Amino acid sequence: MKEHRINTIMKESNLTETMNRNVEVLSNTSLPEYTFIPQHHTLLPSVPQLKRIVDLLRIVVFPGYFGNAIIFPHSLRCHIGVTLEEIYWLLLEQIKNGLCFYEHETDDTALLDVAEKKALAFIDQLPEIKRLLATDVKETFDSDSAVNSYAEVIFSCPTIRAVFSYRIAHALLILGVPVLPRIISELAHSETGIDIHPGAQIGEYFSINHGTGVVIGQTTIIGNHVRLYQGVTLGAKRFSLEASNHLVTVPRHPIIEDNVVIYANANVLGRITIGAHSVIGGNVWLTYNVPPHSSIQQQRAVSEDFYDGLGI
Repeated sequence: MKEHRINTIMKESNLTETMNRNVEVLSNTSLPEYTFIPQHHTLLPSVPQLKRIVDLLRIVVFPGYFGNAIIFPHSLRCHIGVTLEEIYWLLLEQIKNGLCFYEHETDDTALLDVAEKKALAFIDQLPEIKRLLATDVKETFDSDSAVNSYAEVIFSCPTIRAVFSYRIAHALLILGVPVLPRIISELAHSETGIDIHPGAQIGEYFSINHGTGVVIGQTTIIGNHVRLYQGVTLGAKRFSLEASNHLVTVPRHPIIEDNVVIYANANVLGRITIGAHSVIGGNVWLTYNVPPHSSIQQQRAVSEDFYDGLGI
């Protein structure tokens, strides 16, 4: 029994020493190794609440497909009105918290006033967002023979879920809302495997077939009636370390003009232009401008016949 007590005391002593030592290091914000990471002491945006906002927006934009599955025509206005009011109050709080993320010293009342204006401005954009999403649904249906109806596209296609979140995040970004757009985009990325930066500019009638692994960079510009397939990257080329501090303002991703199709696993990199009505084949690595009506294909593999194991 005595040895057991001694061992227990020694273990507690080791635990206390270890905890105190590491607490001292972890709470020291002046260490040169990570002084560039500021200590955050204000309210942060809530990821669960932002997910809730996106879910409610789906209910408003596509009533009957999400949330309450049965909505009668005579109660539709009431249903949308109640949901839209909940969106406003939730979004108001999250925008304010997003503003606090950077504006640590700003008066709370002033931040609330800015958040109110941005939340109302966003709600004013919902009809246009719905119009754009309707074009995306139509393009997705028209380009995918495996789906049987527009309803199936809305209800089950992960690409529409990703593009929906992009349209929401992009609208918030244009309104100058910090942090929230990126969180919303990353939620969709985690859910669908499709990574669309909210800063990208995407026109009408946009579709992504299958979708998994698609990456669309921050300064990408995409025209109307553009179709991508799985694994496509619209990215940047390697940049110098000196330029890394200014990347936010540097156009470094492709411009894809109207009526372009880019097939699976193609990599389109740098600030290049893919001309209208062009077709980019699968697995192509493209770093130069392409004129309109072009067809860019991967070079065919050289094949030869071998017998009895020769050539291996």
